[in-house]
Amino acid sequence: MCPTKVSFDLDGDVVRDIRFEGGCNGNLKAISKLVDGMTVGQIESKLKGNTCGNNPTSCADQLAQAVRMAYDRSTAGA
Repeated sequence: MCPTKVSFDLDGDVVRDIRFEGGCNGNLKAISKLVDGMTVGQIESKLKGNTCGNNPTSCADQLAQAVRMAYDRSTAGA
């Protein structure tokens, strides 16, 4: 079961305070702690493309996609 929502703070390209709603609570807490303070690029390089069982994505992959989309939106007008 994947989370229904992911939220985080962006400071430039640094991701902090990652919060998931739903999903596998223990694993998502661990992922949040491990990547807190990493850049968008670092998170993508570690997590993008990870799958879960037969699913083409995973909670980690969805986090990588979400931080990239948020970062791209935040720099689009710059």
